[in-house]
Amino acid sequence: MTAPADTIKLIRYGLDRFAEIRPTLVALYAEVYADQLSDPFFSVERFEQRLEGYASRPGWEAVVAYDGGEAAGYAFASTLPAGSAWWAGMLEPLPEGYADEDGKRTLALFELMVRQPWRGTGLAHRIHEELLASRPEERVTLLVEPTHPKVKALYESWGYSNVGDQQPFPDAPIYATMVRPLNDS
Repeated sequence: MTAPADTIKLIRYGLDRFAEIRPTLVALYAEVYADQLSDPFFSVERFEQRLEGYASRPGWEAVVAYDGGEAAGYAFASTLPAGSAWWAGMLEPLPEGYADEDGKRTLALFELMVRQPWRGTGLAHRIHEELLASRPEERVTLLVEPTHPKVKALYESWGYSNVGDQQPFPDAPIYATMVRPLNDS
């Protein structure tokens, strides 16, 4: 089922097309997280709540990979607003000024997922790089469960560094918080 890379099309969606792409984002989430949906934090309903919140932020964008007419994976992100609570769940304090957000500094990558038939093909990296390609922020941050060391190592190979652990919601797992520079400026 996995197609050659040249059959994959990456389509960028802005907030103006959120309603159009929302059903695809939810359906892929439900498929990829099928074995965790009984956990209230990972339920489809909670994902939809988080998705609505993320999409209400400035600079929200998604990149969806299509193989023919079939969605194979996606990523979405938005700019952290001034005074963002993103860093509030850190378990250890960050250096002075590190968590200061001005609404332009940091892009938060909320989800990056690829359906099973396309895993191991490099598609996640292609989606990731396409999403980041035209972003004006100076850095990007994401969360990864430390119980997934291969995923964490993959992000490290893409230039991310772990800056500490956080628990973003009281019922959420503890995540490794990773950051990567976006621009050489």
